[in-house]
Amino acid sequence: MGNSYRREDVDDEISLKELILKLQEWWRYLMGKWKVILLAGIIGGLLGLGYSLIKKPIYTAETTFVLEEGESGGGLGQYAGLASMVGIDLGGGGGGIFKGDNILELYKSRRMIQKTLLAKDTFNGKQQQLIERYIDFNKMRESWEDKPELVNIHFTDNPKNFSRIQDSLINKFTKDINDNILEVTKPDKKLSIISVKVKSKDELFSKSFADNIVAKVNAFYVSTKTKKSLENLTVLQNQADSVKAVLNASIGGVAAAVDANPNLNPAFQRLRVGSQRKQVDVQASAAVYQEIIKNLELAKINFRNDKPLIQVIDEPRLPLKKEPLGKAKGIVLGGVILGFLMIAFLSLKKTYNQILSET
Repeated sequence: MGNSYRREDVDDEISLKELILKLQEWWRYLMGKWKVILLAGIIGGLLGLGYSLIKKPIYTAETTFVLEEGESGGGLGQYAGLASMVGIDLGGGGGGIFKGDNILELYKSRRMIQKTLLAKDTFNGKQQQLIERYIDFNKMRESWEDKPELVNIHFTDNPKNFSRIQDSLINKFTKDINDNILEVTKPDKKLSIISVKVKSKDELFSKSFADNIVAKVNAFYVSTKTKKSLENLTVLQNQADSVKAVLNASIGGVAAAVDANPNLNPAFQRLRVGSQRKQVDVQASAAVYQEIIKNLELAKINFRNDKPLIQVIDEPRLPLKKEPLGKAKGIVLGGVILGFLMIAFLSLKKTYNQILSET
């Protein structure tokens, strides 16, 4: 047993010693090639400098806004309970599952990005779709010259009429925008401030896309949050208008019944029946109308409480913030990358030669 342990220790020591010797061998080899590695680093630095000079800067358009959720129900619980007893729903909880941070994901949805891309804006005095602007500054049509189904493709305002190719391109553009152009965050998790950043090589596109997507997403968010309470408000308003029309007709009926017997003989009570029935109709309609008006006012309050407050704090202004690739950064990155590639090449070459020499 003791001898086996000693052999394992010796093997471990030999393995560790071989590893150290191997590393020293590689280190001496690379140090012997320092001129080649240095030359590669210099060439990489020059290439990085050239790239930094020709690379277009990235323009960032940022919009920040504060989102305050509506108080669903708005303290109308007791009134809503009473109204529900007579079959009237005052709303409350419109868009109940549509809360808080969900608006961040809404910005990244295909539907919202598509609506924004299909919107039109004025660029240098000319109306143009944002999707056409996106295709132009990315020089996509030049790469589509050998693809006749793409080179002359255009997009209408109605996505329902899109072909399979158009839908496929929209999916591709949506992914690129989510990955490289659009950034939606909450800078501070404790606050309700949301930041929307759009970064692209086209300054006008960045600003227009930021303005349009904020307007469209926020409008959709508000309409969704208030959809249920708005529907209830509309139903109550229609009911109020209908009962009011019946009440006006009943009042007119009472007047007509009185006019029909202007000199009513007190001895003939039957002649009073018509006008009395009309008066009962007026009283009943008036009572119903009064209750509906109360519920209508409560529904209006509930609708206002459900509506979230979205207040823009900062919005993009031209000229936008530029993020160029600095010359120093380009030199360092180019030198490091090409130097590393040269080390990898030399290592592979040495390994290859060793394998050939052993065969």
